[in-house]
Amino acid sequence: MVELNAALRVLQDRGQEVRFGAWRREVLGRLGPEARMVLDLVPSHGLSPGFLNPTGTRSAAELLEAVAATPARRIREDLAEVAATRVLPGWARALGEDRELLDRLVGALGHVHDVLLTPYRASAEDLLSADRAVRGRDLLEGGVQQLFNRLLPARIRWEAPVLSIRMFSGLDEDVHLAGRGLLLVPSAYVTGAAVVFPEGEPQPVLLYPAHQPAAVRPLSGTPAPSAQTGAALAALLGRTRAAVLLTIAEQDGCSTGAIASAVRISAASASEHATVLRAAGLISTLRDRTTAIHSPTAAGLTLLAAGAS
Repeated sequence: MVELNAALRVLQDRGQEVRFGAWRREVLGRLGPEARMVLDLVPSHGLSPGFLNPTGTRSAAELLEAVAATPARRIREDLAEVAATRVLPGWARALGEDRELLDRLVGALGHVHDVLLTPYRASAEDLLSADRAVRGRDLLEGGVQQLFNRLLPARIRWEAPVLSIRMFSGLDEDVHLAGRGLLLVPSAYVTGAAVVFPEGEPQPVLLYPAHQPAAVRPLSGTPAPSAQTGAALAALLGRTRAAVLLTIAEQDGCSTGAIASAVRISAASASEHATVLRAAGLISTLRDRTTAIHSPTAAGLTLLAAGAS
């Protein structure tokens, strides 16, 4: 739901045409009239009602049920907070008392989720998987200091024991973790700033933009190949290239040098194989300073699963 909130803002913002332009055109052509209820509450910039963004690892259906079960008092408080910053539509004032109206809003949220996020899940997860590889490498090489300082340098700064986050909204507030820790969540849709959810469950959440590859790829709704297609492609890879793909899938944050060492080929050969796999959509590569870090895409993992079967 948090990612959906970010996607709704990107949809209305019109920036970053290369990355989001095709996605915007596709989803705008599929959104029904019920989406207007959601767009009225989630602007391109500024506050949106907090009860629309329950955090946690539950399924989308379970999170929508959580929105539907929001106590009336919480709805009124969240709407009052937003109303202090901008004018809300007249119908929104009844959300705290009219459960049928709330059910309509939840149905609209479900529709928007199915249009904005579901078809693009594989593409987004490829991006998030690559980000986790970069962050894991930072943590291993430089500990928490390097992890935080490279997360979003323009807005996030770590000076132990304080993590300072410059908010896009200008909000100035202290959040005491009190031993709960902080959950770092990369986002395919958050851009240029970080978002903090102090009341996240089971711990506060820091949402940050996922690390982008050097050549920005647009979000794609193209489905991953079927197992039958994967088996046919596996026959074309050849033993060495298949070994390269398997190595990338098995090692988080796999560098070109690590591929060469694991497969026992030269670095130049490893780079060449990675280039072919990347062009085929089976891996993604992020440039982290002078190191190329490779991660399998959803299509690459499907291919490996087909080969194993």
